[in-house]
Amino acid sequence: MENNMKITPQEIEKANEIFNKISTYYYGKMVGQERLGMSLLVTILCNGHILLESVPGLAKTTAAKTITEAVNGSFSRIQCTPDLLPSDIIGTQILNYKTNSFETKLGPVYANFVLLDEINRSSAKTQSAMLEVMQEQQITIGGEIYSMPEIFTVIATQNPIEQEGTYLLAEAQLDRFLLKEKLTYPNPAQEFEILNRIEKDVFTTQQAVTELKEVEYLQKLVKRVYIDDVIKKYIIAIINTTRYPLNFIPPKLAEYITMGASTRGAIALMEVSKAVALMRGRNYVIPDDVKALIHSVLRHRITLNYAAVADGVSEERIIDAIIGAVKTP
Repeated sequence: MENNMKITPQEIEKANEIFNKISTYYYGKMVGQERLGMSLLVTILCNGHILLESVPGLAKTTAAKTITEAVNGSFSRIQCTPDLLPSDIIGTQILNYKTNSFETKLGPVYANFVLLDEINRSSAKTQSAMLEVMQEQQITIGGEIYSMPEIFTVIATQNPIEQEGTYLLAEAQLDRFLLKEKLTYPNPAQEFEILNRIEKDVFTTQQAVTELKEVEYLQKLVKRVYIDDVIKKYIIAIINTTRYPLNFIPPKLAEYITMGASTRGAIALMEVSKAVALMRGRNYVIPDDVKALIHSVLRHRITLNYAAVADGVSEERIIDAIIGAVKTP
């Protein structure tokens, strides 16, 4: 089978060329946010979805549009509000008075890349409708099923949940995001460069540097990246430690965890590791690939209690303790 075929040096070289074209385009517009760029590309390689969290104004929308422009994909932006209805996202049937029949009008979710802006400002019902599309890769309108495009990635953003007027995403819904990335403020030098680029109008849409068919090529390559059973057991050990932390990490830290990662978390960690390996020019996974985006894979899959919030203990600190407790193969 094709998935079991070893990736050749020529295929690695072609993949690197595509990566370089996308990265050059992305960083030609974006300043800093290197981790965000890597996370977005990994998400696309795995045909998954990503959740971005930060205060407003840190270029989340710009990053999403830039990565879409680079690969010449269709893009739609949905601004979430408390009164947004599921039909506003997935579409509905409208009456055609000329033919006296109902016609289906697909919603803005039907695109290659969907920016779901401030997802935690929409109601639970609307969140649920969107997350169902993400999981099932299809929408149902009037009893008919419409499959989503082959390349379908949701880039959802949310403001920190302590702000007013937000609705906390449930754990089961968070689990459907491959990665969760937290954005921080740029440093003064980066902010100076941002102002210069704004002045030069570098954010104007430019010609795409690659095509969706090349993205599909990369996605197929990722599936063929070799991952040894030893690495799979390493991933399982990490996930297992999140579930039974008292057996592995200091009790004081373990008591902050109320729920560990699910099997979907293990699958996500494996898929992300394979994508990272390919981006680093290899056709096999090593432990460093597993660790590369470990915070982004697990931070939304580990639930901490109120004591952790009160004591200022972050998910990242817990994850670091877990990685330190698991023996690297």
